[in-house]
Amino acid sequence: MTLLGERRIGRVKLSQLQAFLGLIVVFILACVFSPVRRGELIFLDPGNLTDILRQVSEKGIIAVGMTFVILAGGIDLSVGSVLAFAASLSAVMLMRGGYGTPETLLAVLAAGLLIGAVNALVITKGRIQSFIVTLAMMSGARGLARLVSGGSGVEIGYGAGGAPQSFSVLGGKLGQFVPVPALIFLATVAIAWVGLNKTRFGRYVHAVGSNETASRLSGVGVDWVKFGVFSICSLLAALAGIIHCAQLEQGNPNDGVTYELDAIAAVVIGGTSLSGGTGTVVGTLVGTLIIGIINNILGLNNVDANVQLLLKGIIIVGAVLLQRRG
Repeated sequence: MTLLGERRIGRVKLSQLQAFLGLIVVFILACVFSPVRRGELIFLDPGNLTDILRQVSEKGIIAVGMTFVILAGGIDLSVGSVLAFAASLSAVMLMRGGYGTPETLLAVLAAGLLIGAVNALVITKGRIQSFIVTLAMMSGARGLARLVSGGSGVEIGYGAGGAPQSFSVLGGKLGQFVPVPALIFLATVAIAWVGLNKTRFGRYVHAVGSNETASRLSGVGVDWVKFGVFSICSLLAALAGIIHCAQLEQGNPNDGVTYELDAIAAVVIGGTSLSGGTGTVVGTLVGTLIIGIINNILGLNNVDANVQLLLKGIIIVGAVLLQRRG
């Protein structure tokens, strides 16, 4: 193994350790600052912990896709809008189109994949920075969401006159405390881990993020790698949109705002470098849990939503500074 490779592995291990320690610290602080009800900490209530798992699942799935993009040296700001579009399209197909669950899933996932492919095509062929392209797609996908939904939320409901009961499974629970979205999130993490660590594509993703020019000169299909990571990112954002629709029983074109911030925060807090090349999807899982716990405890203490956004920005900057010191 080369010295450069050993250093990269060392940085990954250090960043993962920092992320795990951060999770422990945040969990302890959440217990300390948790409101009390009938002598018990609300934060540790099984129902509240279940809600955290349910709430982080959508953003976590998006963060997994964002990990691919950031590892390859890019950024995707369109994921929140893609979620809104996917949720709106799901609701419209189920309620106005009369389509079943399988057809809806296939169509919405294909639409998400297409959006990612368009992002990648413009980035690679137009030689435009991913920040600019996905910023434009953020607006475009939001516009598509409003077009398909007519500009307002589309309720689905279940049972007579509603969406098929099979669709509700995606937002339901196994037993009393295990949210299906959380299981889908964990499965996504597992598949992504295999893809990034056990396949040639995964090695190429790290290589492109570490040094795009050197990768191109060594024969790596850089444009195809970018095509792959942006397609995966939008595909997972669409999957999150489907789950979002199933959980809230509606598709709303105004949903998903600031989701890209949460996804980027989870990836960076998990130890992935914003400059690309270094990071793991396991770290993203930990980062997602940290963000979820912070959001939950702030909500339990009725902290203003604008203050929450400010804190997230501070956390991202702090995580980047910590990476540079490491």
